[in-house]
Amino acid sequence: MIAATQPEDGIINISAASLIALHREAHKLPLRSRKINAQISGNYLSAFKGRGMEFDEARLYQPGDDIRAIDWRLTARSGKAHTKLYREERERPVLLWVDYRQPMFFGTQNCYKSVIAARAAALLAWSSAQHGDRLGGLIFSEQDHIEIRPQRGQAATLHFIQQLAQHSAWQQQTHKNTQQDAALQASHALNRLRSVAKPGSMIFMISDFRHIGAQHQGIFAQLAKHNDLALLFVSDPMEAQLPGNGLFRFSNGDKEVSLNTRDRNTRHSYQQRFDTHRDSLNKLCRKLDMRFVDLSTANDIISTLHNSLGLTKR
Repeated sequence: MIAATQPEDGIINISAASLIALHREAHKLPLRSRKINAQISGNYLSAFKGRGMEFDEARLYQPGDDIRAIDWRLTARSGKAHTKLYREERERPVLLWVDYRQPMFFGTQNCYKSVIAARAAALLAWSSAQHGDRLGGLIFSEQDHIEIRPQRGQAATLHFIQQLAQHSAWQQQTHKNTQQDAALQASHALNRLRSVAKPGSMIFMISDFRHIGAQHQGIFAQLAKHNDLALLFVSDPMEAQLPGNGLFRFSNGDKEVSLNTRDRNTRHSYQQRFDTHRDSLNKLCRKLDMRFVDLSTANDIISTLHNSLGLTKR
């Protein structure tokens, strides 16, 4: 297990320099939308509701549509309100929702989950910048919540990278937090995401989703209705399956617990809890047409993202 005293960059901590260096790998990511179901969409010549652009098609009026875009002739002929859609090259907002709560500062293979989350967010940030999209995000822990308004350009990307690397959670890894703190902050961060996400956004949620799941289905459903969502589930192999060869001690810097992994029932119960959590998230993604991506501390993050974020559906 990775000792909490190791200072190495990219193992239990992350530097802005190492995240900036990932821009050379970002071009490998197929950052593209799988669907267009909102008023605006990405930099890939997609549907956009407005005036003064090339007409594309008309569709049934949806709540929130600008009445100036109503196709009155088609509405009169059909008896049902229709909205004109146009085509325009326009950057889309990309939102990165990054979880730095205390359970993310754990790892037994290669690095902490928080490091994987930061690297994934940086890769996606650079990829969105290379595609000309507007980048924004929410980065949160039990103590600190940062919101970054979507902006375009390298300066915006560098600002986001700095926030990833300098978030106070990196200095508060052993801060005393309760499960209630983690659950409350998760709900707050979800509600803030729902408030700031504009229709047509591409949203990447990077987390172990502790205290998040089916109970938040309403929020996920609202977000998925007019946006592309991907849930990047960050985990460590020891969370999925305990080794069966001894007595392990775990500490959060304040309290220590012991776990006897020689007991088969203990191992089975432990694995079942993880599987149930993961499966419930995957099921929610299938139900709401969201992407589900496994990010393990044991695997190469670039290969994982490249294979998981293409145009091919699950």
